[in-house]
Amino acid sequence: MLFAVRMDVDLPLDMDPGERADTLARERVYSQKLQHAGKWPHIWRLVGQYSNLSILDVEDNEELHDILSNLPLFPHMAIEVTALVRHPSDITIAGRG
Repeated sequence: MLFAVRMDVDLPLDMDPGERADTLARERVYSQKLQHAGKWPHIWRLVGQYSNLSILDVEDNEELHDILSNLPLFPHMAIEVTALVRHPSDITIAGRG
């Protein structure tokens, strides 16, 4: 199942710099592990914002929930999820391109 996931990060201004650095480092390792596993095939930064738009490829809603809720930045995020399906005009669908 494919999902478009927008993640807006809002770290507290008074967050301890060491805690901030540790959280960001753990977030990078976690997200890159998922990218290497094929669960997180696309991630884009939204220009001028501390936000990203990602495509996640998971088995079901529960797996998506587990992945997102285990993000180290999860407590500091607003997340919007949109389920995706292939468009019938997509030329990459077998037999069309």
